[in-house]
Amino acid sequence: MGTLLGAMGITGLVQLEMVGGDAADGAACCGDDCCVPQGLADGDRNLIKGIYAQDQVEGLPEAAVEAAAGCGDPTAIAEIQPGETLLDLGSGGGIDCFLAAAQTGPQGRVIGVDMTRAMLDLARRNASELGVSNVEFREGEIEALPVADATVDLIISNCVVNLSTDKDQTLREAFRVLRPGGRLRISDLVWRNQGPEGAGTLEEWAGCITGAVSVSDLLASLGAAGFKSPRADALTDVSEHEGLASALISAEKR
Repeated sequence: MGTLLGAMGITGLVQLEMVGGDAADGAACCGDDCCVPQGLADGDRNLIKGIYAQDQVEGLPEAAVEAAAGCGDPTAIAEIQPGETLLDLGSGGGIDCFLAAAQTGPQGRVIGVDMTRAMLDLARRNASELGVSNVEFREGEIEALPVADATVDLIISNCVVNLSTDKDQTLREAFRVLRPGGRLRISDLVWRNQGPEGAGTLEEWAGCITGAVSVSDLLASLGAAGFKSPRADALTDVSEHEGLASALISAEKR
């Protein structure tokens, strides 16, 4: 799962794209094209942007909703239980953290990790506006999580793992921080078969195209990291790039 592009170049571009719409004003994370592949029709773009039901986002800060730039709703398949500790990889403006916090309740805890200072600032302002006390946001990269071993019940992520320049390490880190019996539930873009050959451009990485791997490779990497029963459900084609689809990925630590 390596890449021929320099990791620093990709990471730097992703950070730039994250604040390209001015996160301080609550504009969309990554602008209009983060995890909305180049060439996507307006109707498909609206489908991705409209992944949350109206009653889910009602009452959330507008800035949190506007910053949503994922390809699915990982909380919908997460079976979140009251009192659980949940970790969101690449938490952005915090929308999935806030949805999870409502389910895990005041006895639970939600941790969002993001590498972009501007998005962390936005998420913290959104949390303050909501008045939630069971959500915190930490600065860090998903390849080196600022989270202690075996302290998390559930990991979610929304169209972020494909941006990692070392997905195997990201999955090993996820396995490390999960407690035995913990669950991984992520939404991400994958290729149904093998994706295009070649490293692609930095812009295609930031657009979640080049960084996406085949669903079989992702499931194999989950198994190699130690996860059990890795599976992909609800594959949905999302762009003019034939074979590129959003998927709900699940696995367990036993």
